[in-house]
Amino acid sequence: MPQLRRLFRLSTRQQVTRRNILMILVAAVSASPDTTSAGNASTSRRTPTVIAVESCRDAVVNIHGRKTITEDESGQSPGDGPRRVNGMGTGVIIDHRGYILTNHHVVQGVRRIQVTLSDRRTYTARLVAHDHSTDLAIIKIDVKESLPLINIGTSRDLMSGESVIALGNAYGYHHTVTVGIISALNRSVQVSDDQRYHDLIQTDASINPGNSGGPLLNIDGEMIGINAAVRVGAQGIGFAIPVDRAMEIAESLLRAEHGLNLWRGMEGEMTKKDQGRIFKVHSVRRESYAGKAGIRSGDVIKVVNGVDICQGIDMERALIDVGTGATLEIELERKDVPTEVSLVVGRVSRHNTPLSDETWRVLGMKLTPVKADQLRQTASRYRGGLKVTEVRDDSPAEDARIRQGDILVGMHVWETTSLENMDYILKQGELKKGDPVKFYIVRGDEFLFGHMPAIFR
Repeated sequence: MPQLRRLFRLSTRQQVTRRNILMILVAAVSASPDTTSAGNASTSRRTPTVIAVESCRDAVVNIHGRKTITEDESGQSPGDGPRRVNGMGTGVIIDHRGYILTNHHVVQGVRRIQVTLSDRRTYTARLVAHDHSTDLAIIKIDVKESLPLINIGTSRDLMSGESVIALGNAYGYHHTVTVGIISALNRSVQVSDDQRYHDLIQTDASINPGNSGGPLLNIDGEMIGINAAVRVGAQGIGFAIPVDRAMEIAESLLRAEHGLNLWRGMEGEMTKKDQGRIFKVHSVRRESYAGKAGIRSGDVIKVVNGVDICQGIDMERALIDVGTGATLEIELERKDVPTEVSLVVGRVSRHNTPLSDETWRVLGMKLTPVKADQLRQTASRYRGGLKVTEVRDDSPAEDARIRQGDILVGMHVWETTSLENMDYILKQGELKKGDPVKFYIVRGDEFLFGHMPAIFR
């Protein structure tokens, strides 16, 4: 099991034997930029695999940087202590403004995350949000132009034996392509004592160190998984996170970026129609933002704020850079008739929703917002937090050893920069299950985390 745990850290530099060094030198000859003209290739050479890779290549990025690893991760002799190594991984562009989905372990502990695009331009990225339980994270690079997006498919209809393609930064060789099949579905793998992957795709397409966070494609060039790990000592056994689960988490992570909960009270799902996918509304509460805008059950939402809604994550992409008081223009179809509605982005008032009272009742702590400049000296990546002003005796917060003066900066996969964030979090199923939920706090110059159950009475 320690071996399995070590190799799941795919972003760590790995030692190679002399024979492997020779293989890498040979591979380096073909790793230089492609100078041949694909336009001269015959039709028979342009296989579905070639076309699939071409369709998504520009939406795949290489991630690299230096990080500190421990004895367990590096395999070094006991007593050597932590050391700095070069890390590497892969990511996929999910929003044209530079938002990138990758594995959390690729960027965990990396102080300066470097992202290289397919045209070899390099940018420094910031960590937006992450989910440790699924090993997913979103990072952001600042670009002036619109970037190409990965073509997102679905993992609902995957078949054992179907052809797949893995694309990534294998051993640092940019945009390495490997092919194989889906070997099995619904695999569970224990990573460490406190983390376990569930419902993974198993494939024999070569997934090597550096492939982490890259796409697993079907033969149509659609991303159906996020490459995550390989099994030590086994050939042809790699694993990927199903894309439907990855996109569900990515939606939550993007929500932490914009901090808006406009779709609460509206339920719907992405369904297939003709050659594409649509978002169909199943139910809407009248008092919700969507209900007040005039959205009804049965509506098909086509465009929100200029963003075509082709995936559930597009609903969250549409809210990035939107502030309180803005108006969203929504294009939809109602009984096949095009219709337009407007949604005004408002702020939840304390008069209508006593947010602080609910946090006190469920978690046992009172919170007040603090600005980002109060955190810059110890946690510059956060846009603010909630300062704990009081902790109730015998409460979940006290059991978790949270103190007055701590600054709560995150809970589960969500950022906590406002009381509205806490209102949203307290309504989520993760807390209502009663299982302990991970939280993140800043205490003085320390960054700490722990687990806390929510008690609903």
